[in-house]
Amino acid sequence: MIDLYHSDEVGFAMTLPVCYSWTLQGIRLYIPYEAPQGRRVNGIGAYCTHGVEAGRFVHELCASLPKSTAKQPRKSPEEQAAKHDLRVEQVGTIDSERFVRFVWKVAGRPAIYPEGWRRERPLVLVVDNYSVHTGARVKAEMAAFEAAGITLFFLPSYSPELSEIEPIWQDVKHHELTKRSYEILGGLFRAVDAGLTRKANKLLAACSKTTIPFRAAA
Repeated sequence: MIDLYHSDEVGFAMTLPVCYSWTLQGIRLYIPYEAPQGRRVNGIGAYCTHGVEAGRFVHELCASLPKSTAKQPRKSPEEQAAKHDLRVEQVGTIDSERFVRFVWKVAGRPAIYPEGWRRERPLVLVVDNYSVHTGARVKAEMAAFEAAGITLFFLPSYSPELSEIEPIWQDVKHHELTKRSYEILGGLFRAVDAGLTRKANKLLAACSKTTIPFRAAA
């Protein structure tokens, strides 16, 4: 048996797309628009659709800050993060290095692991052909992935409908985040993290309810 995961990246703007809502008759609902100005919350996630870990959803977030035009930074990274109500470790980008670390996290490799560590069951991670997934850093890690029982399965180009994590991003963006506009990047970061955590709990609960034991045929 294998653990089959679907993985992808996602982004959240300061003002999210407006879908639908309710308001009193005769009163127009007003959603303020907050210009991004280089501010964004990016995430990476993995959802297990088949296997012992079916229903498990794992995610990580990082925030991108406006780029400084000054030749010499006037504030430290900690000060820049604090300005947006963030901790310095919450600031970053989704690059190949972060993706590699995330793959090991999904695989369950501990921080301190023995030489030759290998998963109890093979892990297949379905990803698209985004450059983050195909870069030199990932290629350099392929041998280690294989030795640990991890396989990256690449989808055909331009086929997001084949990734089963896409509906999760859609649902979180339109249903888990009731507030649609944020003035502070830290507020958006915490809202997205809470929304993804709620969704993860719902996915796991739904999977446990729909697991039906089958009896061997006569």
